[in-house]
Amino acid sequence: MKAVHFGAGNIGRGFVGLILHRAGYELVFADVNAELIDALAAAGHYTVHEVGAQPRDERVDGFRALNSGDDEDGVRAEIASADIVTTAVGPTLLRFIAPHIVAGLRQRLANAAPLQVMACENAINATDSLRDQMRAIVDANEWKELEKRAVFANTAVDRIVPGQAAKAGLDVTVEDFFEWVIDAEPFGEAVPAIPDATFVLSLAPYIERKLFTVNTGHATAAYLGFAAGASTLSDALADPAVAAGVSAALAETSALLVAKHGLDPVVQDTYRQKILARFANPALPDTVGRIGRQPLRKLSREERLIGPAAQLAERSLPSVALGAAIAAALRFDLPDDEQSVELQQKLRSLGAEDFTRSVTGLALEHPLFPAIVSLVAQRQAELA
Repeated sequence: MKAVHFGAGNIGRGFVGLILHRAGYELVFADVNAELIDALAAAGHYTVHEVGAQPRDERVDGFRALNSGDDEDGVRAEIASADIVTTAVGPTLLRFIAPHIVAGLRQRLANAAPLQVMACENAINATDSLRDQMRAIVDANEWKELEKRAVFANTAVDRIVPGQAAKAGLDVTVEDFFEWVIDAEPFGEAVPAIPDATFVLSLAPYIERKLFTVNTGHATAAYLGFAAGASTLSDALADPAVAAGVSAALAETSALLVAKHGLDPVVQDTYRQKILARFANPALPDTVGRIGRQPLRKLSREERLIGPAAQLAERSLPSVALGAAIAAALRFDLPDDEQSVELQQKLRSLGAEDFTRSVTGLALEHPLFPAIVSLVAQRQAELA
């Protein structure tokens, strides 16, 4: 069994790559970071340090590493003979992965089993997005043939991987909790052999439970913590006002998840409390600046703040705490983060309604639109 994984960064090495290695796959990392790929190729192994209630170290070896920028032919040949392709590159970069998979499918033997493609990104239906990017670069007739050579399954992934110490090298420190939930339906009877993954017939509740609890909570803690002057996430959550704000935001998203997906309120409350405890883990030193980066993406229509707030508004349910998190995100001003700089520029150059439409994707008639316009106007008044 062989798996090609795009993205050899901390999540790729410390989560997806680790799980595929445990499952017995011949693992091939692909990345455009030449320094990282060269280091992986030279080292031949690295260690994942799991910290938390059940800490342990695990060695990952037997992998290969290819530069997907300099060695396109090599990467595509690996895909042609692989069983699985996974990604952990960030949802906005999937368009750069699509040509490699298309080329690999073109080379695939006619009698080969379908390539199992799974994008492991913090985004709803990321694999669908990857498939759409692939479809867009070939003509319709060819796509009909290529699509038969692959199976596309959406996933929900959850593992906190903080910023790593400068001296860590290839080793990765991660929390001891993880969850990789995969939509089983596209595979039929040929479900991948990944013992540490959970295969379900209805993925939507798991995707939104994770995105609107873990990612919403993470972002809320970062933006409220940044506004409060905290440096690390654990410091932010040690501030009673920040902790209360995060808890209130997740109470709102839990109400949405229960209403929309019929989740058991008690089970969801237990899950929410577990998430809050994970955030506060002092063994995972992460900064509010790193977690809060890319605020424009995190304020987009289907993302972790606007997404649940919009759905709550559509159900006439309150989103006051989420509004406070969105207001804090508008105040996130980090000079070394490109999107943070662009966010503040947009706030200065666009009217409140134009900003709300362009950044959040909300339509003028949406019930959440007036509340966001008001928050934007308040921030713009501060900048005037």
